[in-house]
Amino acid sequence: MNFKLRPFKTNDAESLAQHANNPNIAKNLTNQFPHPYTLKDAQGFIEMVMEGDPTQVFAIDLDGRVVGGIGLHTQTDVYCKSMELGYWLAEPYWGNGIISSAILQIVEYGFDKFPITRIYARPYGTNLASQRVLEKAGFKLEARLQKTIYKNGEYLDELVYGIRK
Repeated sequence: MNFKLRPFKTNDAESLAQHANNPNIAKNLTNQFPHPYTLKDAQGFIEMVMEGDPTQVFAIDLDGRVVGGIGLHTQTDVYCKSMELGYWLAEPYWGNGIISSAILQIVEYGFDKFPITRIYARPYGTNLASQRVLEKAGFKLEARLQKTIYKNGEYLDELVYGIRK
């Protein structure tokens, strides 16, 4: 499937809300990604990410519609040479190689645009698809932290995957 990564625009809110409003997506993300995901949530998110310069969070655009998002998040203090990778994709597009390709693109972008030496991601232990896609993109498992996440009434393992410049 042909997609592109591009900055979010204010008129993306409706498509973003439509595709993000899915409990199967929210269950694998932090509670900052709400469910239900409303138009107001989408508008607030877009407003926040449009402030980044250079852009750190991108829309995954398929035929002019936002069907996901991917971004790198700046770290501070002693972690300033690392950025955290986060991503999601609308469920109808799972299994089509979109996230695999988007991760490769964002890693290249991150190492090119920011003074970092490492990009990492923290999938939940239950999110096997995310673990596979990170490994496919060259990320290595750095740590498994047992029962550190409390999500939807249960304790989950947190995995840390990293890739170096």
